[in-house]
Amino acid sequence: MDGGIFALLYPIEWVVAWIMTGSHALFTALGLPEGPGIAWVLSIVALVIVIRIVLIPLFFKQIRASRGMQMMQPEMQAIQKKYKGKTDPASREAMTRETMELYKKHGTNPFASCLPILLQSPIFFALFRVLNNLKSISEGNHDAIGPINQHVAADIESSTLFGAQLSDVFMTTDSLTSRIVVVVLILAMCATTFFTQRQLTMKNMPKAALEGPMASTQKMMLYLLPLVFAISGVNFPVGVLIYWTVTNLWSMGQQFYTIKRMPAPGSEAERLLNEKRARKAAAKGLVIDAPEATEVVEPRGQRVQPQRKNRRKKG
Repeated sequence: MDGGIFALLYPIEWVVAWIMTGSHALFTALGLPEGPGIAWVLSIVALVIVIRIVLIPLFFKQIRASRGMQMMQPEMQAIQKKYKGKTDPASREAMTRETMELYKKHGTNPFASCLPILLQSPIFFALFRVLNNLKSISEGNHDAIGPINQHVAADIESSTLFGAQLSDVFMTTDSLTSRIVVVVLILAMCATTFFTQRQLTMKNMPKAALEGPMASTQKMMLYLLPLVFAISGVNFPVGVLIYWTVTNLWSMGQQFYTIKRMPAPGSEAERLLNEKRARKAAAKGLVIDAPEATEVVEPRGQRVQPQRKNRRKKG
């Protein structure tokens, strides 16, 4: 086993190996053939499902943190405007203090929304290591990883998806079929990454959160992340590309459900939900006013409260 940081990944590699072999045993018990085959491909899908179920509490924490960041944007912009052009130490310290108080009031911080991704990173690299070492394990040149011994590693190594082995890497394989499959998977990974981020920013953010420096950063990341994956994807084994693509599909489905049922106040998703509820009420013959989307009021140096348009005082 390698030393340094790779030694720290070994316990996670061990867990990944057990989830994969346990899932494979379940699939074969359900009738899929043992040995090399589709059951090992599905075991990677099962790995995604197990990991994402475990991370569901963190996902909802991420949603709350993201909404907190969205709702505080008008107040954040007010603080930035207040100290614009002031570079003296006292002003910088006051700006930092007020910003931290704002985070505390809304119960969020810039890093909370990234927590699920950060926690998945070690799993991602552990799976990368497991798949990358399959050939060495099958040849007896690497220690077994949990239940993945020489025989099991040979079975996984020989398992294919549309003719590409799970351990095939675009930069090292000589198979044209494998390279085509890898390119398709990279495109799928990049596309699902883009649409997952776009779904969150375009549908579930109030207008106030779509402006300012943070919004510009989010828009930049919307295009930058798929580009990063496109460049780095040529170094990922097929199994890792499957894992990341399925993870993105899970995220899209999870976000779709959350945005549809619990949209952020002031967002386009909230407006659509309110209209849907109004149509259902009208179909049942109920005479009610259709609720309007919550609007985030622009601050003027004081605490901001979301208001309903139809509840504002007419002046």
